[in-house]
Amino acid sequence: MVEQLLINDDDYYVPDANQLITENDTLDNFATSKQKRLLIGSLYSTLQQQTFLAAANVGIYHTDGQPAIVPDVFLSFDVQVPENWWEKQNRCYMVWRFGKPPEVVLEIVSNKEGDELGKKLQIYEHMRASYYIVYDPNQQLGEKLLRVYELRGRRYFETSENWLEQVGLGVTLWEGKFEDRQDTWLRWCYQDGTVLLTGDERAEQERQRAEQERQRAEQERQRAEQAKQRTQLLADRLRALGVDPDTL
Repeated sequence: MVEQLLINDDDYYVPDANQLITENDTLDNFATSKQKRLLIGSLYSTLQQQTFLAAANVGIYHTDGQPAIVPDVFLSFDVQVPENWWEKQNRCYMVWRFGKPPEVVLEIVSNKEGDELGKKLQIYEHMRASYYIVYDPNQQLGEKLLRVYELRGRRYFETSENWLEQVGLGVTLWEGKFEDRQDTWLRWCYQDGTVLLTGDERAEQERQRAEQERQRAEQERQRAEQAKQRTQLLADRLRALGVDPDTL
C-alpha cells in the first residue's frame, strides 16, 4: 500500500513520490525516454548509407531457454528488420535468426536496482556484444558518468577510450539542447568528437547554410549596385566636364 501524505486540512492526499515506481526495465522516465530518442534518431539521420538496426527497449533473445534481456539501446550492423515485422518471430532480436549479437548494447542507469555492473554485464559478455556502455547521469553506481566495456576474447574489460574502434563510432557527453531541453546528453560521435546530428539539427544546419548563402548573394548584389552607382557618378562628372565617357 502506497504511503500517503496529508497536505492540507481538506483531507486531500497525494502519494509519496518516494514510494512510487517511476522507472524500471519496462517503464521509462522523461529523461531516459528523451535520451533514447536522441541516440536512435541521430543514428538513422546520419548513417543513411549503412545497413544497421538500432532500437530502444526491444528484447534480445540470446540463449535458448533463457528470457530476453532488454537493453535501453542496442546497435547491430549489417542486419535489418525482416519485411514482415509483425510476425511473432520478427518482433524482437533473436540472435540465432539475425546470425550475430548486436555490436553495441547500452544501459542508462536510473536507480540502483538494474544491476548494470553485475548480472547485465555478465549476460552481455556471454552474448558477446562487442561493446557494453553504461551511462550513469545521476552517479547512482559511483563517480563515473560513463563506463565503456570492450570484449576481448571472452571477457569484458573497462576501457578509458570512448572511441569504439570495431564499429567506427564513439560516444561523448555533450552539453546542449534536445527537444527544447538543455542538459548533458550522451551522444554518438566521430573520432574527432563531432556528434552525429539529429534530423532537426541537420535541417537547422541546412537552414543556416541557406541563410548564409542568401546573405552572401545580397552582399554581392549590393556591391554590384554600389559599383554601378560609382560608374554612373563618374560618367556624369565626365560629361559635366565635356568628356564623353563612352569614348574613353
